Amino acid sequence: MTGITRKSQSDMVYDTMNNIYLFLMLILVLYPMYFIVIASFSDPSAVGTGKVFIFPKGLNWDGYKLIFEYKQLWIGYLNTVLYTIGGSLLSVSLTLMTAYVFSRKDLVGRGFIITLFIIPMFISGGLIPTYLLVKDLNLINNPLIVIILGSVSMWNIIITRTFFESTIPVELFEAAKMDGCGNIGYFTKIILPLSKAIIAVLVVFTAVSQWNSFFNALIYLNDRSYIPLQLVLREILTSQTQMMQQLDLGIVDQDMAQKTFLAESVKYGIIIISSLPILCIYPFAQKYFVKGVMIGSLKG
Repeated sequence: MTGITRKSQSDMVYDTMNNIYLFLMLILVLYPMYFIVIASFSDPSAVGTGKVFIFPKGLNWDGYKLIFEYKQLWIGYLNTVLYTIGGSLLSVSLTLMTAYVFSRKDLVGRGFIITLFIIPMFISGGLIPTYLLVKDLNLINNPLIVIILGSVSMWNIIITRTFFESTIPVELFEAAKMDGCGNIGYFTKIILPLSKAIIAVLVVFTAVSQWNSFFNALIYLNDRSYIPLQLVLREILTSQTQMMQQLDLGIVDQDMAQKTFLAESVKYGIIIISSLPILCIYPFAQKYFVKGVMIGSLKG
């Protein structure tokens, strides 16, 4: 039979070792998340004493019960949803418009303007000058600062510009111009419909980044009614005293060891709840994500 190639013994050994290595790496990546899931509804005493390893032991939902009773968590959840939606819309809109301008070869001073945008990627003003600027703009303790600050990423602009240059031919603009279409009409009626892949990439990048962000809120927001979910999560994970106080509100008849174990279960549950939306949305955007990244990396 022709067209059939047999692997040599060395190739088979290499493939076997490679598969074993990849399998071990898969376990190292997936096991921590798996452990958090099973520990969140296992018996807190079993988790605290190290008896939970592969399978959950003694189903216990007290941790999730306390989570649902913690009002500040759901205030942060709502804030994060609003920040993620608003931040993603603003960031994607600005990135697409800026990248389109940078992709136009007839832009006067194109190279100089792009250089000005690239410099902050390597040299930033620093935290103190940024804080003073935000203060002068009266945006301290204003939830808009979480959406506005960092809404433009030069890295995303470069990827989007590369996508425009590598997938949308210049002749298409010339044809549209002959039909009386200007830059605005060309951008809205032709560029955007042909850029679904890169738009999906930008939405995933910005949404995940905004969902996980807490530093800007930590620095610029003082009102607890404005803080996002990740800042609430950070406070709970780093403050055992605060967690114990929350447990005192729900369970008063358990000893200190049991409360400590239950505090750990609550932490696991909060990690799952805070990550669940991103884990649910990401698979639906994955095909566009992979396609857009590969196209955007063809040339720079």
